[in-house]
Amino acid sequence: MNDRHDKDARLAEDIRLLGRLLGDTIRAYEGEAEFVQIEEIRRLAVASRRLEDTASREELARTLDALTTDQAVAVVRAFSYFSLLANIAEDRHHIRRSRDIRREGARPLPSTVRGLFVEARDAGIDAGEAAAKLARVRVHPVLTAHPTEVQRKSTLDCQLSIAEWLARIDAADALPEEIEAATTQLRRLIATLWQTRMIRAVKLGVRDEIENALAYFNYTFIEAVPAIVADIEDRVASLPGATARPKLPPLIRVGSWVGGDRDGNPFVTAEMLDHAFRRQGEVAFDHYLGEVHALGAELPLSGLLTHATPALAGLADQSPDRSPHRQDEPYRRALTGIYARLAASAEALGLRHQRRTAVGSAQPYGDAAAFIADLDVIDASLRGGGSGLLADGRLRVLRKAAEAFGFHLATLDLRQNSEVHEAVVEELLREAEVARDYASLDEAGRQRLLLAELDNPRPLRSPFARYSELALGELAIFEAAALARRRLGPDAIRQYVISKTDSVSDLLEVAVLLKEVGLVTPGAQPASQLQIVPLFETIGDLRRAPETMRAWFALPAARAMVRSLGDVQEVMLGYSDSNKDGGYVTSNWELYKAETALVQEFRSAGVRLRFFHGRGGTVGRGGGPSFDAILAQPPGSVQGELRLTEQGEVIASKYANREIGRRNLEALLAATVRATLDDAPHAGHEGFHAVMEELSRDAMAAYRDLVYGTDGFVEYFRGTTPIVEIAELNIGSRPASRKKSPAIEDLRAIPWVFSWAQCRVMLPGWFGFGAAATAFVARRGDAGRELLAKMWREWPFFRTMLSNLDMLLAKTDLAVAERYKELLADRRLADAIFGRIRGEFDATVAALFQITGEKAFLAANPSLARSIRNRFPYLDPLNHLQLELLKRHRAGGAEERVKSGIHLSINGLAAGLRNSG
Repeated sequence: MNDRHDKDARLAEDIRLLGRLLGDTIRAYEGEAEFVQIEEIRRLAVASRRLEDTASREELARTLDALTTDQAVAVVRAFSYFSLLANIAEDRHHIRRSRDIRREGARPLPSTVRGLFVEARDAGIDAGEAAAKLARVRVHPVLTAHPTEVQRKSTLDCQLSIAEWLARIDAADALPEEIEAATTQLRRLIATLWQTRMIRAVKLGVRDEIENALAYFNYTFIEAVPAIVADIEDRVASLPGATARPKLPPLIRVGSWVGGDRDGNPFVTAEMLDHAFRRQGEVAFDHYLGEVHALGAELPLSGLLTHATPALAGLADQSPDRSPHRQDEPYRRALTGIYARLAASAEALGLRHQRRTAVGSAQPYGDAAAFIADLDVIDASLRGGGSGLLADGRLRVLRKAAEAFGFHLATLDLRQNSEVHEAVVEELLREAEVARDYASLDEAGRQRLLLAELDNPRPLRSPFARYSELALGELAIFEAAALARRRLGPDAIRQYVISKTDSVSDLLEVAVLLKEVGLVTPGAQPASQLQIVPLFETIGDLRRAPETMRAWFALPAARAMVRSLGDVQEVMLGYSDSNKDGGYVTSNWELYKAETALVQEFRSAGVRLRFFHGRGGTVGRGGGPSFDAILAQPPGSVQGELRLTEQGEVIASKYANREIGRRNLEALLAATVRATLDDAPHAGHEGFHAVMEELSRDAMAAYRDLVYGTDGFVEYFRGTTPIVEIAELNIGSRPASRKKSPAIEDLRAIPWVFSWAQCRVMLPGWFGFGAAATAFVARRGDAGRELLAKMWREWPFFRTMLSNLDMLLAKTDLAVAERYKELLADRRLADAIFGRIRGEFDATVAALFQITGEKAFLAANPSLARSIRNRFPYLDPLNHLQLELLKRHRAGGAEERVKSGIHLSINGLAAGLRNSG
């Protein structure tokens, strides 16, 4: 205990420092009276929460209720910024502890590359075996633009600067005057933060979302990805049996949906797709040009003093650099030529770049492979002259970056709803006089018609027909995708994801549309250039997924398209909608079952399966620690490749800080390697499956009875959560609902989860488990109770499910949530529904502790428990004021300042909870 306290002492010091500087800033800009008031609220909040002092709690409530709107907004800002600063201190502490572990020589964590190779040595794996296994691995984090990232980039950039200066204070060799200078700079940054608008003045557009996503490449990806691969190559070379360092392919490639995801977002157009690729290309070329220029400065090697291969001499001779000062510097001249070719390539692609002008004209590269080939010439020449040490510096990392990012930077997925494809195909068939009423056909009839079109080289689209705006817009996207692949290479777009897939015709419709732009080659054995990816989202879709894929593979034309893609078929699983549809337990179990069944179907078909996991930020949308989640997948489901979405505010928490970003990428890679190796069925788990079937049945019944079967539940949800106000926030281009309807079915899963988090209920992440576990133990008695405990001890799936549930229960606070009932005029309805929520919460907590044997939340995760304990006192005033401002707003207070305060409180709570959506 003392050891833990000592290790956390520096965290407490950082929080105190940042808190003191924030207090000084408030005093300087808002005045002494405002500072004293905020400080008194802070004192009361800490006393009421940590000391459980009833008098302090009552005094806190009276103080907050008495605030004017302007005073309330100032308090919300102060506590929101404190949450942001506490996050910075915690992130810094995680980095510090990670470095302490390395310095102390402790065994590295299994989620790190170092830990992976320590275990490889222990297992007697030699270099050849390790290289062969790693060559199969591909990890693809895919960034999405879902609207739960409430932070502005201006705020995030300021926070990153604060983190950098805080690290300087923490440096072991920092001098007193350096610490003083760093503290002064922190004071400046916090003053800037205080005067920076926390929320956006206008709603985000798609262009803004593209820029937000691109920021993380400069923050982390463009340097961390190649560095990780280089590190792994070095570690393989250190294993027994190594004769040379292996050259591994890009093990990590970053993808994106931003600019290509049209499902429910009418603002994603062909123009936006083209803009996304242009901006991605500009980021890639700016990096390459900067690195090539830096290499020129680092390699002023004279031909009189070093070896140069004929190929390197040829590159130097092709350079437009004719300066007499560099005639005996072949490496510099070669790099000047590469720079000129890169600049010409950017110009040919219509890209702007921020780097210096090339010294002369040159031919553009045909593709990124030609650029890499020139870098390889320099590498080979350096090594041939005994300068491998120089080749292993910046040049090696740049070569790895070019392999991972190409000229496109990120593979951009296309996504659209199956209903849209159906409407467009129906219109094309009708205008081409192929079928008058495609929508009226049964599934077999649709398949026959679509297969005939895939066999026919004649396009459906006619220049003489008049099409709807919907059809023209969709066809323009397909044309833009084909153009992007021609300009930037096949890695620019590789996947087309179909939302709401529930039949084979949904996949065939996309194949027909791809054929229209040349991305599917027609014939009896058609070939596809893109993966046509079904997305199974609802409980019903997940249950039908194996049957759907079996029917897909049974079609010779479909099998031919899969064969044309190397006998690989990608399947995407949706965590968010399955949770909203069936609840936490059933969503988890149906996903597990679908994966297990799909693995068997694919083996029978002789097709390699690649899963794409559509995980959200919070547990209610499939979130939670990625490392544990990957290891909890069914045996055989991670076959060397893994794609998963990174969404909302989780992107910032994982990848804004470069060191933390690298650690998260390593965790994805390490888990993928481990799960790939662990592909044998787990002995003894078969009996657990029957238990999960029972738990899932009862949990889903309890969940659906509340959410879909209770009169007035929609009224309760919309009345007691800030869902309406969240929809007004300028945090994303996508509408909050799919349709103009108050129904839960039509609400997107993201604002559904986000709303419950704001009022501290977290309902999507736990509701139903208590009812299910209680019913199971009632049927089975003590034997049933012990069986659940055994499942928790021995089954990674069940253990991970309960671990994530534990985290959400720890963040739930029904004492706070109960006050939100006051927003509902129908008190009887409010009491009835909240009573059911409280009863299920109590049952869930009792079941969790009974199964795990623990007596407190997060007993196995003391760092998270500490974090929650530290931040809860600062969330309480935010919740209290949010509730008060919601009352004023809904009572007819049209004052813009009230609405601003509500939006600020949403922002502050999201920052404090960290994985709210």
